[in-house]
This record gives sequence, C-alpha cells and structure tokens, in this order.
Amino acid sequence: MLKALLEKRAALIDEMNALVNGAEADDRDLSDDEQAQFETLKAEHAAIEKRIARADDVSTLTATATQPRNSTRNIAGADIANAPGAAAPAAAREFESLGEFMVTIARNRDDQRLAAMYHERKADQRMDDGPSGGFAVPTQFVGEMLRVEAQDAMFRPRARVIPAGSPPDAAVTMPALDQDTGATGTSARGGVKTTWIGEGAQKPKTDAKLRQITLEPKEVAATLEVTDKLLRNWQAAGPVLQGLMRDAVIAAEEDAFLNGNGIAKPMGLINAPATVTVSRGASGITYANLTAMLGKLLMRGGTPIWTASQSELTTLMRIKDDEGNFIWQPNAREGVPQTLLGYPLLWNEFSPLADAKGSLALANLSYYLIKDGSGPFVAASEHVKFEENKTVFKVFWNVDGQPWLTKPFKQEKGYEVSPFIVLGAA
Repeated sequence: MLKALLEKRAALIDEMNALVNGAEADDRDLSDDEQAQFETLKAEHAAIEKRIARADDVSTLTATATQPRNSTRNIAGADIANAPGAAAPAAAREFESLGEFMVTIARNRDDQRLAAMYHERKADQRMDDGPSGGFAVPTQFVGEMLRVEAQDAMFRPRARVIPAGSPPDAAVTMPALDQDTGATGTSARGGVKTTWIGEGAQKPKTDAKLRQITLEPKEVAATLEVTDKLLRNWQAAGPVLQGLMRDAVIAAEEDAFLNGNGIAKPMGLINAPATVTVSRGASGITYANLTAMLGKLLMRGGTPIWTASQSELTTLMRIKDDEGNFIWQPNAREGVPQTLLGYPLLWNEFSPLADAKGSLALANLSYYLIKDGSGPFVAASEHVKFEENKTVFKVFWNVDGQPWLTKPFKQEKGYEVSPFIVLGAA
C-alpha cells in the first residue's frame, strides 16, 4: 500500500514539474488552463501526503511492536530502564510545541520523533549532520515563525512572495519589461509601438522587448543564546523562543529588502536601479520635497506607503507652508499623524539616519519580489557557552528579493516614474 502511494506521489510531482518546465522553456507564465491543472495536481499531492503519513504511522507502530525493547532516553537525556523483551511504546509523531522541539535538538537528538520525522519519512529534510548541522523546523511551526503582520514587517505582507517550490533553493527567472528602448512613446509598453492602420495598409512590426531578472535564495543565519534553566521548562520556553526567532527573521529580511546591495543578499529598495532619487536640498525635508516624491510615484495598483527613520520625525513636524504655518503637525494637542499626503507612514528602524539617502522613502511594494527558499532550520550547541550554562541556537533560512522593474518606468509621453522613490542625502 505504501509503495503504491509513494509511486502516485512521484507521478504527481513529475506532472507538476512538466507544467512548470514547459512554461519556463517558453519564457512565460502558466496559462489559465495550466494554472488550474497545476492547482488540481497540488491538491491531489496534499491529499496523498496525508495518506502516506497515515500508512507510515501504521508501518512504524507495527515495527516498534515487534522489536526488542532497549534502554531509551527521555527529553532531559536520562536513561529509562525497560524490561528486557517488553514491547516499546510508540513514539509521539509530533512535538507539542516549538519549545519542546528546540529542547529536543539541544538535549536529545536520538529522540524517536526526530528519527521518525527526518529519517524515515522525510530523509531529504534531515539536516542533523554535515556542514549545515540543523533540523528543518516542523511544518506546524513554520507558519508561526514566518507569519508577519503589517505592523511588524513592511515588505513581506505587501510584496509579491514566490513560494520555495522544488528544489527550494533553485534560481527563478522572471520576465520584466525593457524600459530602455530609446524610442519615444514605446517604452511604457516594453518596445511595442501601436499604429492606427487604414484599410488595406501594411501592418507595422510590434515586438515586445523583455528583460529577465533572476532571484536565487541566499542563506542567512541568526543565533540565539538561551539559558539552560529556561530550556528545562520547555512549556515556558516555547513562546519565548518562537518570538525571538520570529523577530530575528523579520529583522534580517527588513534590513536586506531595504538596504541590501544584491551581493550575497537581496537587492534592497534604496540601491535598486529602478529607484528614483529626489534631491533633498539644503533645507532638510520640505513640502516641495514631499510633492516632488509623490509626483514621481508610479500610480498603478497596490497601496503605496511612506517609510522613514524616526530620526526624521522632528524634521517632518517642523515642515511649514509659504506663510510659516506648520502643516503636518499644526498644534501640540494632536498625536503624531499616521499618514503623509494621504499614504500610511511607517517608522522603520532599518532606514538610514536623518539626512542620509533613503531616510525617507515612498514605495509601492507590490512591485517588489521575494523568493523564499529552504528552511527555516534550527541547530543547537551546548558547548559554545558551556561555562555560562547557556545553549546557542542557530536559525538559518534562504531567501532573495529585488524590485520587479529593472529601471524607472517611462510613460507614453516620456515622463519617468517608479514604484520606489527615495529622498537623497543632504
């Protein structure tokens, strides 16, 4: 039974690969029919996975019931005496919490649940040896680690996120319009020139010019130090560790998506070739600066936001009109405004400091692409901080990101706009 299910799963994966590879070979996205077929195959694959898991559970229970019982270990690593020849109890197939999972990695890597999850059923995900030295986080906890709300993260909730896929760390090439055609009135259509045709007249040539952008997930790692006392109480450690890891993931991605230079990390918004820089001038941030930035924004879809370093707060609050009246914060009774020229303003600790390029930015992040890769994975070592009674956890994952446009966007009459506008340095 299990063999038949595995063969069926392999066939479904082959069909999905054939659809994707066929589209990529033609340098195009899936058609509507192909996308519908892909989603159907994906749903069938998910159903098969559940059936395989049940069949695997039965197989494991049958095997453990017939094996001689030997000494095993509990979560703290202590030996548990077992009567010779007695039947061994079946191992729990899931961890109760992320905290229990991490404690198990740190204290008892021979735990039967790790063997069942990463060796028997998911051997391709076993990462407990080799240069990486980590275990893939169980599926039920990944969603919580990567879940980001709008108030916590700026990019991931608003950008276009491409799932990891298979293989998860493979590069993905996306088509992008070529905005550098050199022909008036054609760049907004990627080189396609339209002409009204009289009856019987010759049809003109209309070629679309495309560029390609490639996203290839890069590895990023974060380390956490946890006291052994906290680890012993894994029920309490779970929420703490989960929060720390989630914060580390968000912080690393936010910084890279905003400031990255594209070398072994994502291409950040500030440094991207598609970004338009508006001159700041000698007077700091002025109303003229703000309107100039808004005038360069690509007004198509999405929900643009402002992002700024909090070091620019006092400058924004002192903006005056031509008659010397404060216009963003007109009095001391009201709270700090949450919008600027009608768009949400988010304070970002990763933005450059006041007067530096990018300390204030206006962006439509639906034009930013994020490609997820494998992970997250977790590794643990009690040796690095042994004398301090601490265990060091390493969390690592793979991700890439960059704007979809390769250059600013020229509209039909030649006016240049972009989804990404930053204020220049003083």
